[in-house]
Amino acid sequence: MDFKNILYNQEDSVVRITLNRPDTANALSLELIEEIITVIEGLEKSQDVSVLVIDSSGKNFSSGHLLKELVDGSMLSYRNVFTRCSEMMEKLHRLAIPVLASVRGAAFAAGCQLVGACDLAVAEESARFATPGVKIGLFCTTPMVSLTRCVGRKTALDMLITGRVLSAPEALQHGLISRICTAERLEEETNEIARTIATYSRVAVRSGKAAFYHQIEMAETEAIFYAKDVISYDLAYEDAREGIRAFIEKREPVWKHQ
Repeated sequence: MDFKNILYNQEDSVVRITLNRPDTANALSLELIEEIITVIEGLEKSQDVSVLVIDSSGKNFSSGHLLKELVDGSMLSYRNVFTRCSEMMEKLHRLAIPVLASVRGAAFAAGCQLVGACDLAVAEESARFATPGVKIGLFCTTPMVSLTRCVGRKTALDMLITGRVLSAPEALQHGLISRICTAERLEEETNEIARTIATYSRVAVRSGKAAFYHQIEMAETEAIFYAKDVISYDLAYEDAREGIRAFIEKREPVWKHQ
């Protein structure tokens, strides 16, 4: 695939998108957003991919929206930027396969939102996370949505109202990311997570991700009844039967991803 703002790579069943505009700190321009959406829509039709990794070139993950697109325009042009960005975040969230963010440097504003929209996130220990729109007179209302579904209310409001920057250890503590490592280890740690996911049955992981997000908004009793139906249904998959037999027989399973 030929893109101007991102790099696309597939190795076996792992697809990688690299935000590739270090000259703008990988700002999420409308053009860059459209390129990511194109990749996601292609993955929605694929049964051969296990995981999507999103990383970046340069020193930073993403500084947020490209601010040049948010001045001297019209309400319609601004709305289109935020609509397409919101659609990109929602598509990542609803994508059948797990999405893993690999974060170095700053993940600010919509860049922080992008981290929050991913299922998993690993960051180097010097990474920073913020929603500092209030400092330029534009409250981070769209990043707020992903942020508040990852971290607690008080921490989210602290970041949104004061522009507080979370360190990687703080982001891990508050649930915005799932792992931290040294800068030197980031690429290998990311690859290890992706390769681990790729060793599992794709049908099992896809079913599990969908079920997780479906039940998370339910009351506990409703979620329990929903989950028992899902796991009962999933036992009909060939991979579930193979995995159980392999465990009993003390051998490695051979997945058919069906």
